[in-house]
Amino acid sequence: MNERILVADDDSNITDVCRRYLEREGYTVVTATDGMEAIELWRSHKPGLIVLDLMMPRKNGWEVCNEIRQTEDVPIVMLTARGEEQDRLMGLTMGADDYLTKPFSPRELVLRVKAILRRMRTAQATSAITPMHTISYEGLTIDFVKREVGIGGQVIDLTVTEFDMLYLLASHPGQVFSRTQMLSKIWDFSYEGDTTTVTVHIRRLREKIEQNASDPKYIKTVWGIGYKFAGGS
Repeated sequence: MNERILVADDDSNITDVCRRYLEREGYTVVTATDGMEAIELWRSHKPGLIVLDLMMPRKNGWEVCNEIRQTEDVPIVMLTARGEEQDRLMGLTMGADDYLTKPFSPRELVLRVKAILRRMRTAQATSAITPMHTISYEGLTIDFVKREVGIGGQVIDLTVTEFDMLYLLASHPGQVFSRTQMLSKIWDFSYEGDTTTVTVHIRRLREKIEQNASDPKYIKTVWGIGYKFAGGS
């Protein structure tokens, strides 16, 4: 099944290379050269994934990501020309699922895209876990098939990565996962990213599902190691 991908970057060399490599894998690609055009193409084409540069004219990547996240959880891979940690953290905090720092390998971009879309397409999303239809724990319900999370009957909007992180932890209650393990299991291939990525996603996840993110009920921090879901032995 082909997926439509939106690539937004004001550098035509980058959009051309991304288009060529992604189309070679069978994806349909549309491109934008600024933030306003990216918003317009997102609305009209409804892509299955967006590759979004941070530094663009008219609207920057942060603004575009924020606007999209108001109504939709389409996966977003951020591109940044700078390797500064604050840029990566800002992109993830705004709701990006992943990031790449320029210059990047087009093959690596393809791997990231395929990994994210693979998690969306199939109920076998995360190969490291055995799918269960529904997990319920003290008011929190996780429906793996519908990929929905609810608290007290209210549906909580999560990004693709946030859902997969929560499901990984909740399907192994009490088991501690290091940040490196979570990177490997969630991204579904040998991921060389900063483990800060996990920390930021966990923070956003807690803000959405916990009544008090500073004193979490569901996702517990195991200091010096990583995270676990409450409820295990």
